[in-house]
Amino acid sequence: MSFLTLFEVASMPILQVLLISALGAFMATEYFNNILSAETRRSLNKIVFMVFTPALMFASLSKTVTLHDIISWWYMPINVGLTFAIGGILGWIIVKLLKPDSRLEGLIIATCSTGNLGNLPIIIVPAMCDEGGSPFGERNACHSVGTAYASFSMALGSIFVWTFTYQLMLSSSLKFKALKAAAEEQEEEVIKTPTTPKTPNKDLDADLETNLLRGEENRSFAIVVSSPKYVEDTGNQVIVTRGSSITLDQGKTSFSHKLVEFLKQILEELFAPPTAAAFLGFTFGAITWLRNLIIGENAPLHVIQDSIQLLGNGAIPCLNLLLGGNLTQGLRSSAVKPFIIVSVIVARYIFLPAIGFFVVRAAGDLGFLPSDPLFQYVLMIQYSVPPAMNISTMTQLFDVGQEECSVLLLWTYLAASLALTAWSTFFLYMLV
Repeated sequence: MSFLTLFEVASMPILQVLLISALGAFMATEYFNNILSAETRRSLNKIVFMVFTPALMFASLSKTVTLHDIISWWYMPINVGLTFAIGGILGWIIVKLLKPDSRLEGLIIATCSTGNLGNLPIIIVPAMCDEGGSPFGERNACHSVGTAYASFSMALGSIFVWTFTYQLMLSSSLKFKALKAAAEEQEEEVIKTPTTPKTPNKDLDADLETNLLRGEENRSFAIVVSSPKYVEDTGNQVIVTRGSSITLDQGKTSFSHKLVEFLKQILEELFAPPTAAAFLGFTFGAITWLRNLIIGENAPLHVIQDSIQLLGNGAIPCLNLLLGGNLTQGLRSSAVKPFIIVSVIVARYIFLPAIGFFVVRAAGDLGFLPSDPLFQYVLMIQYSVPPAMNISTMTQLFDVGQEECSVLLLWTYLAASLALTAWSTFFLYMLV
């Protein structure tokens, strides 16, 4: 199969995403009565997060992923974890080298580490099978298996996104808000501080040295209280404390208490709607009697699966429309320096896919992967996709870095139209 034919096959799914996203961008402008306004996108984001995405996760996994699949595809969770780890290291290097504003640190690392493992593979992989001249065999069989691979990738990506990335964005937002609150408090103290001249010490026993010492003590105390460095050292602390005695008490917090709080937070994140739906989908797909209860035309409760599937079908178009609508905000902003944008694009589309290609090939040579080339193609694509749109959802949930996120997503998705097509063509050429 010629390279040009492979390029055509690889480019069609990308064009589908671009066309729907372009419609969403147009709907967010005045020419379309601003249907996808910022407030509308925020509300639709919550609906997608709470309803559409969990429904798609459950419907896809319960129908396509069995216990045998979960066992035979054991390397895919490792591969997804490697995409987050390698991308996170690349993002961390960018942060250390460029030293951006504190509110951008978590966003840059998340953009480099968190790929769109959900709606893009679920569109690209089955569409690749539908194209004429697909190198992955018969259309129906390829479509069924490809959907299963993409659904499994979506579930794993959701678990990592709503644990690793969620915690990363939460910590970054708390740190930024703590610094911002400390700065505002310092400004208020400066405004409220009276500027009246110091009255001389009229104590009969006082002398000139006593007056000077007392004045110096007052100035030193004011500096200690209002110094913003104290808040910066507290890391991700939410509440800014003002007394040194409170700081000492916090430093003596027992390790067991911190461990319990950490585990409690992880459990809360794992029970986020998309992640909980993924676990339920795995459960119903792996347990035969639960699967037979809702899957199939003769299943007694198949109407539940049909209803969930109907809801899940709205996730992909809504996500792509939101993608286009959110990207329009980046067109009107210059909140991120160009060098940061270029660095993220280079890390996301050059270093990460190149490293991922050698990682997957090495795993295949060691016998860790099934012989199906479509499975290896999905693993390689996981390193090449643009950043996850859930990052935008998190910036809206935490109300930090929304404008900067829009700018980064705009340019990374524009670059993805070329980079993802080029890497997809290269992967196909190397696998067939």
